[in-house]
Amino acid sequence: MAAKKNGELMRLDKLCKIYLMGEEKLYALRDVNLVIKRGEFMSILGPSGSGKSTLLHILGLLDKPTAGEIYLDGVEAHGLTESKRALLRGRKIGFIFQMFNLIPSLTVLENVMLPAVIYERDKEEARKRAVLILKTIGMDDRMAHYPNQLSGGQRQRAAIARALINDPEIILADEPTGNLDTKTGKEVLKMFHDLHKQGKTIIIVTHDADVAKITQRTIRVVDGKIEKR
Repeated sequence: MAAKKNGELMRLDKLCKIYLMGEEKLYALRDVNLVIKRGEFMSILGPSGSGKSTLLHILGLLDKPTAGEIYLDGVEAHGLTESKRALLRGRKIGFIFQMFNLIPSLTVLENVMLPAVIYERDKEEARKRAVLILKTIGMDDRMAHYPNQLSGGQRQRAAIARALINDPEIILADEPTGNLDTKTGKEVLKMFHDLHKQGKTIIIVTHDADVAKITQRTIRVVDGKIEKR
């Protein structure tokens, strides 16, 4: 078992992800080695099909590698069962997606509360925390609205609030400005800056070099490999 290094939050060792296409093997990721330190603000940059989204899913424990090892806060996450991986994911990681992934039949408040309810947090405490977060990001007047009643920027703010409900240490954002206009995109990126100042580890996956420029470190993914840097 690998020892947890000082300041190290996540580590990938010789990680591969292979998909079978008939008899052919498709390497989405190949021999990826990466260390992410606690409190980093970083981006994963690459074109469509480069493997960056696959890398995000593995970092977020949404998918398992075909080979190699992934450690999260010293835990050998690659060997966990799905249920144990889900528990670790719920405690440690918040997700923000390009398409927002809000549930249309739930109000903003209910959407934000949902991850806490799923992980069996006290419902009333979850509601209080959701209200507080929505007030903090200027969405308190939209709590009773449904996603189809919101602008793109408001939907992304709701998605960010949902990602924060369990107070995760890590925020993973997949193309978070991809469906936003320039002005709203800048507002969302400022929110990430503010979250980083609060001590969150922020990882943004993007194909946009201008978005990557706002982060402290950029990892470039090409054909399933991390470019030497």
